[in-house]
Amino acid sequence: MTHRLRFAPPGPTGEILTEVTLRCIQGRYLLRPSKRLNSLVIGVLARAQAAFQVRVHACSFMTNHAHLLLSVASQKDLSSFMNFVGSNIAREVNLLQEWDGKVWARRYSSIPVVGGESIEVAHLEYLLSQGTKEGLVDSPLRWPGINAAEALSNGRNLQGIWVNRTALNKARRRHPKKQIRSIEFEERLTLVLSPLPCWEDLPAAEHQVRIRGLVRQIEDSARQARKGAAVAGTQAVLRQDPHTRLPRLVTSPAPIVHASSRKVRLAFLEAYRLFVRAFRAAVERQRDGDLTVEFPVGSFPPARPFVEAIQGLKPG
Repeated sequence: MTHRLRFAPPGPTGEILTEVTLRCIQGRYLLRPSKRLNSLVIGVLARAQAAFQVRVHACSFMTNHAHLLLSVASQKDLSSFMNFVGSNIAREVNLLQEWDGKVWARRYSSIPVVGGESIEVAHLEYLLSQGTKEGLVDSPLRWPGINAAEALSNGRNLQGIWVNRTALNKARRRHPKKQIRSIEFEERLTLVLSPLPCWEDLPAAEHQVRIRGLVRQIEDSARQARKGAAVAGTQAVLRQDPHTRLPRLVTSPAPIVHASSRKVRLAFLEAYRLFVRAFRAAVERQRDGDLTVEFPVGSFPPARPFVEAIQGLKPG
């Protein structure tokens, strides 16, 4: 299967707002919530945030997939961040859920969110509604897994645990007869949650008011959709077998962009078309032996490093 070229021009702030999704292999419930798994996942995200230039606006982890809303300086930063996040969460899931094999169905998908406040808020609401819109719980505040709704509503960040597995494994190899516990190599980390780009100038109190308004909208919409039916409930979620495989996965192609209007979407698609054309032309020239060919800025050329913008360069 071929992958779509990664493309996202920076927005007005110089960053790219993007919605990222990870899906478990075969739809298995490998991300079934638990206090320990929640802490470990947040710890991985916090460690990645400290290592790479990424702002986290919100996150939600369901039993078999996860969503993140991020702002990044470039696709290179997003790739580095997600490679770290995906591999380290997979390692913790394998250990905790006693699973031996791949955790993710495929590479993460990322979709730029462009067009300003209306589309940014819509996708924050979608992310926070995970678990509620499916009728599993009656509010994002009661989802037993990771959902940023409560933290954002109260102006807090998320607390997690990072386990230094490299140091732990070295210590166990050095002292094979000694019982070495992982807790000796744990570190508490904070995952900082940033307001959406469109809300970053709001006072903290006003930001919390708007988040609470979104939570009420999610609760009301889900209540109307259930038409009086009860939710599955927290205990039903926690009882799920993490090794359960869904009998049939319903999939659909992901859009190239989430845009606020048809005009914005068409402008993005045209820019993407030109980017793809330039990239493919450069690939052909490289195949023909031209090793001096230049690839478009923001691309990942084959067998070459990411093409970064030259800082401070002004058009001639």
